[in-house]
Amino acid sequence: MATQYGVQLAVHLISSHFGNLVAKVCDCLLRKGTLTLASVIRFTELPPQQVKSCILVLIQHNCVQAFAMQQEVGFGEAPRVVTQYMALFHNILHRMRFAKFLAIVSEELDKECEEILEGLLQHGRLTLEQISDRAKSNQSEGEPVVQDALRESFLKLVRAHFVERCPASEPFLAPPSEEETPARKRGAKSAKLVEEPQTIEQHAIAAAAPMDAKRFSVIINTGTDVDDSPNVTPGEKRKQDALELDKETGASCEKDVLWRANFEEFVRCLRHKACIANVKTRLDDGAAIVLSAMLEATRSEEKKVKTENSVPLLMDTIFEGVMKSEAGRSMTLERVRGSLIQLGCAPCVRGAAESYSVDLKNIIELAQNDEVESITLKRYGRDAYRIFRLLSKSCRLLETDKISDTTFVEKKDTAKILYQLWKDEYLQMEKLNLHGSRQSQFLLWKVTKDTLWGHVLNEMYHSALNLSLRVAYELEQEQEIIQLPREKRVGALGNRFERLRKVRILLESSLMKLDDAIMLFNDF
Repeated sequence: MATQYGVQLAVHLISSHFGNLVAKVCDCLLRKGTLTLASVIRFTELPPQQVKSCILVLIQHNCVQAFAMQQEVGFGEAPRVVTQYMALFHNILHRMRFAKFLAIVSEELDKECEEILEGLLQHGRLTLEQISDRAKSNQSEGEPVVQDALRESFLKLVRAHFVERCPASEPFLAPPSEEETPARKRGAKSAKLVEEPQTIEQHAIAAAAPMDAKRFSVIINTGTDVDDSPNVTPGEKRKQDALELDKETGASCEKDVLWRANFEEFVRCLRHKACIANVKTRLDDGAAIVLSAMLEATRSEEKKVKTENSVPLLMDTIFEGVMKSEAGRSMTLERVRGSLIQLGCAPCVRGAAESYSVDLKNIIELAQNDEVESITLKRYGRDAYRIFRLLSKSCRLLETDKISDTTFVEKKDTAKILYQLWKDEYLQMEKLNLHGSRQSQFLLWKVTKDTLWGHVLNEMYHSALNLSLRVAYELEQEQEIIQLPREKRVGALGNRFERLRKVRILLESSLMKLDDAIMLFNDF
């Protein structure tokens, strides 16, 4: 969700990584929406060549997607094809999560894979040849780069879906055909079954994305295709078979294929970790172990990041996954069944066997509730926390006296707290006027979660922006100390450097924790 402070944070990230000119172009695209090159030039008032260079930098680092579409010119004139550019807000924010992405690869794979990913994160879209060249430049003098080892590490990243082929640079969006439009004119009943139409931006991203059979496949020098997409549908299989015709030319063109980090897979991993951490805190270690085993077994089968329910698994498969971890080996089959009940998994009978699925959406919603309740407690105190919790769980309008009686908070204090929460946009207020022998007015209060979640997310963006600006300020103030050789950092200079180091660690760790909360509301 690109809120006011979300845009400011994104622009700050681009400014700190690529400079003010690129940030100005990015700011224009984020605030104005999808634009043509001519429109960007007009709004930014920058020279055309500078704007082109800035857009190319943003495309190189996966922050902008271009697409072509047909535009009507005027009566009697043939339509023309124009190129549009849109900023990828989520991809820009992912730039402050690179350390988390590298930690995942370091934990699941090895150091060599981490180094390849670091190169892709730093330099954006790269070919295999460029990846190899950068690996050579990073090696110590006299230490050879083994091409086979480098390729094997690269293949590990592709198999794990941490690296993918880049989307098409400029897909063409054909105008909707007459057969696609009548679906929106159906009756009310059938309309419920039809999904909401995609926006132009969503359509462009979908059109640019390569099919899975190609997205995670690498053609090695021998001309054989290494297919690293474990679950291919029959339709994808037919498309994959069609690719066999292009194997000979594909092998020769492989060196020109651009690769990038697959942010979607990293967000999926972080979402799973967040779900497991919440279950561990809210329930117990056993439930967390079972959930972890289920998510690990089905990660490659999830079709989108915000999957509402995990892929159904048989009990034998779940138990086998639990036994793979050291902590899980102490769990009996009965204990695993108990953990599934804790997780709210109702068995689904398929044939003679029972399968289980976890409601991931509910776990995320509970985590979001906990986060907002925690903010309310820290900011407004325990009485406000009790009042907010009551309204959050009731999901309906409640009168002031009812709230006071239920939470055991003095009526006078209750009114003050409710007014403060409403003023800070945490509550919705409605006035009810009763006309009888005498006119009376009641104030009713309610938590509207969709609106509140957006407000809380905007506040988090604001806090993240402030932390980022403070880090930049501290580094700028002590630039002279940073550039000094280590042997000269003694006495007062050494104390200043040590202070900077501690302040930086504190601020950056706070920013990482805050980003966990941002992802909970924006990405999960």
